[in-house]
Amino acid sequence: MLDTVIRNATLPDGRRGMDIAIRAGRIAEVAPGIDAEAGEVIDAGGMLVTPPFVDSHFHMDATLSLGMPRLNRSGTLLEGIALWGELKPQLTVEAMVERALRYCDLAVTRGLLSIRSHVDVSDPTLRTAEAMIEVREKVAPYIDLQLVAFPQDGYLRAPGAVELMDRALDMGLDVVGGIPHFERTMGEGAESVAALCRIAAERGLRVDLHCDESDDPMSRHVETLARETLRHGLQGRVAGSHLTSMHSMDNYYVSKLLPLMAEAEIAAIANPLINITLQGRHDTYPKRRGLTRVPEMMAAGLTVAFGHDCVMDPWYPLGSGDMLEVASMGLHVAQMTSRTGMREVFDTVTVNAAKAIGLEGYGLAPGCHADLVILQASDPVEAIRLRATRLVVMRRGRVVARSAPAVADLFVEGRPGSVDPASYAPNAAEVAGD
Repeated sequence: MLDTVIRNATLPDGRRGMDIAIRAGRIAEVAPGIDAEAGEVIDAGGMLVTPPFVDSHFHMDATLSLGMPRLNRSGTLLEGIALWGELKPQLTVEAMVERALRYCDLAVTRGLLSIRSHVDVSDPTLRTAEAMIEVREKVAPYIDLQLVAFPQDGYLRAPGAVELMDRALDMGLDVVGGIPHFERTMGEGAESVAALCRIAAERGLRVDLHCDESDDPMSRHVETLARETLRHGLQGRVAGSHLTSMHSMDNYYVSKLLPLMAEAEIAAIANPLINITLQGRHDTYPKRRGLTRVPEMMAAGLTVAFGHDCVMDPWYPLGSGDMLEVASMGLHVAQMTSRTGMREVFDTVTVNAAKAIGLEGYGLAPGCHADLVILQASDPVEAIRLRATRLVVMRRGRVVARSAPAVADLFVEGRPGSVDPASYAPNAAEVAGD
């Protein structure tokens, strides 16, 4: 006997009328018309059933700290870093844990069940690492939380940062982080990349660097990251986050860079909400978009994922934990409004993001974890367009969140009494291709 069967599901690949059988927290079968008894039957009603959303780049130690100790008046990256520096002496483990757990509550309702969070390890107390490790343990039953040891003030630039990195990793942080463009010189930035990749190789860890988060086209540390990835045999275990300088690089250089990144199997993690907000601040007009070259990277065979990056913190005053909002911004800024492009963008916050951070057992195939989201949408494009309601969120075969369908009452003579936001669009199956 099965634990649960989800009936009449539409899958992201376009299959309709599918059933999903669940046993012992894993998917047992995916097929139309599964004939088996189950303890619970959930009717998806033809709605989209997808693996959960994945946030491949976040800062949970800073989340929900907006206004502490003051607001970022300029809205710039550097003022945000300065603000965070002012706040760090005031941080307590208890307060950081409380804010992070509140955010995780929100994340679950959004169908966001996997998060990679960068943890500032530049403070000698390592309170941030202590707090986030506690959060990781508390949320383990319902969220996969990866922690990146992130030297916010620079691995070589900040006094004691080299030792603090080792201490943080010894405490149990999962991934080696860095910020080469924030080092004093381009040479020291490259040196930091080499050192951090060597540490990861020696410890058997993954790497995820804040890389070239700049409008400077000469910020080219991702080239060094690709070279060091190959040197240490880290292919498939390395991510470059942000990569915004690439939007300002000349096309010839990028034509050489993308094949190198593809050879190194580097994942590219863009953060559309934050990149479009923080980059181009020195421009008048024309003003650069800030987002890295997403379609070109995809065409080169790179794994491209999107992250939320920030929610209500010194860098970003908005955000709601909604990866569909992130996807929507990404497809607009990258001008990926073809049907194919929009479907590819849905992958950046689901399957691509899972691959970028190395999740195991993720997906809708038999044997995968029964981590699922039923969305009030008929396909991935409609899900992004509507920022679809998460009707059911399931973790390891257990429902962890439910929401009522978004339906509005309408009081207009001669018109329907209610409006379903999804009801007025053309049927996705009838929309012509690109």
